[in-house]
Amino acid sequence: MKKLIITIDTEGDDLWSWKQGDAITTNNTLFLDRFQRLCNKYNFFPVWLTNYEMIQDDRYVEFVKKYALEGKAEIGMHLHAWNNPPMYQLEVAQEGAPYLIEYPDDVMEAKIKFLTDLIFERTGIKPVSHRAGRWATNEKYFELLSKYGYVVDCSVTPHVDWKTSLGQTEGSCGSDYSSAKDKPYSIDTSNGSSVLEVPVTILRSHKLFLKTSSAKNLARSIWHAMKGTELWIRPNGDNLEEMKYVLDQTYVSDRDYAMFMIHSSELMPGGSPTFKDERSIEKLYKDLEALFAYASVKYEGIRLRDLSNGKESSANKRTL
Repeated sequence: MKKLIITIDTEGDDLWSWKQGDAITTNNTLFLDRFQRLCNKYNFFPVWLTNYEMIQDDRYVEFVKKYALEGKAEIGMHLHAWNNPPMYQLEVAQEGAPYLIEYPDDVMEAKIKFLTDLIFERTGIKPVSHRAGRWATNEKYFELLSKYGYVVDCSVTPHVDWKTSLGQTEGSCGSDYSSAKDKPYSIDTSNGSSVLEVPVTILRSHKLFLKTSSAKNLARSIWHAMKGTELWIRPNGDNLEEMKYVLDQTYVSDRDYAMFMIHSSELMPGGSPTFKDERSIEKLYKDLEALFAYASVKYEGIRLRDLSNGKESSANKRTL
């Protein structure tokens, strides 16, 4: 069977609405067990890619440590540079949230070390998997990940160019993955170690998915089919058939796995712009139940750390 990797960017509540100086809450931790139990039902293993504010929450630590120690989940690292200690003031020239790669090398390293150590201190578990905040990476980032014991990264989003997503310093922007590989590859770093890149599953498609809920949705579906669009295994409340299609296309391809992603705050009513109330959350879980049941016929669960055991011996290599 092929593998299904469940990844969750585990972070504070509704960061889409967050502005510099706002307090960040972590109440979504109270809504995570339902998702974990759904994964358990289908023998899938969620990878909780954890950021600074979440690992400070005792409720979250109790939750994730329990399932990780039972082998039913994995705790990885997810770094948002703007509130992850140590703090460092960048020169503000743009309105975007700062990427880690905008900071001086020594500050990048200090932030990675701080969160890595904090996750271990709080859980007793050394994280080995990682996803960059806002998807941005560079050569220095991978060198530092390798230095601090990370062996698997899942930040690359094939077919997607994030350059229009601005950072904070003059000219800064997101990474361009429009030509990135869609299968695992090993990134050799200058310090003699390597990181296995496991890209997010994204298909470029012109397939027409008819949305019957409204004329507006129908028009949007036709437009997307005409110009082409990127399909993720990422719930938005109205894309179950698209997600099943990605699973189907991945299954008949030469790719060994499919990767699902969601944000922890999207599992809470009002925790995101997408799922604003209890009704939308119930619709989300209806879709998740259908998706996981569908996937379980042809896919089996695996953690990111499990992929590192052989470093995917068939993976292509890239040297930094």
